[in-house]
Amino acid sequence: MPPAIALEPKLIESLTLAERSLGILAGVGTTLPNPYLLIGPFVRREAVLSSRIEGTEASLSDLFLYEAAPGAASRGGDVREVANHVRALELGLSPERPVPVSLRLIRDLHRTLMDGVRGGERTPGEFRTSQNWIGPPGANLEQALFVPPAVPEMHEALAAFEDYLRASGGLPFLVRLALLHYQFEAIHPFVDGNGRVGRLLIPLLLSEHRRLPSPLLCLSAFFERQREEYYARLLAVSRHGDWESWIAYFLRGVAEQSLDAVARAGKLRALEKEYERRLQTARSSALLLKLVQALFHVPALTIAKAARRLGVTPAAAAKSVSKLVQSGILEEATGRARNRVFVAREIVRAVEEDLSPAATSASERAPVGSAGVSPP
Repeated sequence: MPPAIALEPKLIESLTLAERSLGILAGVGTTLPNPYLLIGPFVRREAVLSSRIEGTEASLSDLFLYEAAPGAASRGGDVREVANHVRALELGLSPERPVPVSLRLIRDLHRTLMDGVRGGERTPGEFRTSQNWIGPPGANLEQALFVPPAVPEMHEALAAFEDYLRASGGLPFLVRLALLHYQFEAIHPFVDGNGRVGRLLIPLLLSEHRRLPSPLLCLSAFFERQREEYYARLLAVSRHGDWESWIAYFLRGVAEQSLDAVARAGKLRALEKEYERRLQTARSSALLLKLVQALFHVPALTIAKAARRLGVTPAAAAKSVSKLVQSGILEEATGRARNRVFVAREIVRAVEEDLSPAATSASERAPVGSAGVSPP
């Protein structure tokens, strides 16, 4: 690392669009009066879609129900994997994190990601000590689609990977990020969970290098939507050294998902203003406004969680929740008489709806000068 990359005019054009789009998103992130409006939902959307690439079926609604009341969610094993992804991302983004992005942090992320879920018995937080390979179910080493480095070479490659993490200068940052993502996937240093860890590194490095004020870029949405091309571009680097096509694909994802996030932020901000209007019309208390703002972080709650959030009795919290149900902001999701969970469906829809056509057309209209695994 790095390979010899020729930044031809077409690739420079893709880089310019990606950087401009990311700058627009960064500008949006710094001007929001309520940071939870984006951070909580976007972190969870990234977790759901990154996990879906690996075969989980849990939805964003499943995750929100699980976080509000674990017993209320379906697809228990899948949703636990997604919840672990949220925990790992929050660990990596914590201002109290003791180390920069490094092999040590990567092991910590993997340990959190694999805690108590499928594959969790396979030495979580430890690099593999035997050969692995990628292929169809039941395939052996000779039938593998891709074989990562043997263990001694894996450790050499990881040392080079960490050196490149710490290096500065040279290629533009987004190009370096594309190289790092490929390289981690190619090394495949864990027995399981490599794809998810590799995708976790993208928002962490964007944050560490101050390219985004918070984890607003959901690149896994692009990878999941273009899954066959994602795998094909990674594999083409391994087989043919086709770095340029992989980098162009990665940059297209950054551009599209940055503008997707800008559009999604606009929808959420409009929804927040609409909720404020409804509550002000109803002459609601400041407690209700506080509860509504919390819903933009996790749009599902129980009476007990509402009581803790507001610092009131369960009876008072129940009255506040009832008013939000009457205002059309919350609806009960379990159909039970006890241990009920209330969900803000409009917020969930704004976070998980597919905006990809809008994002694509927006990227073509973006003004110049705006501020600013998966087997290989």
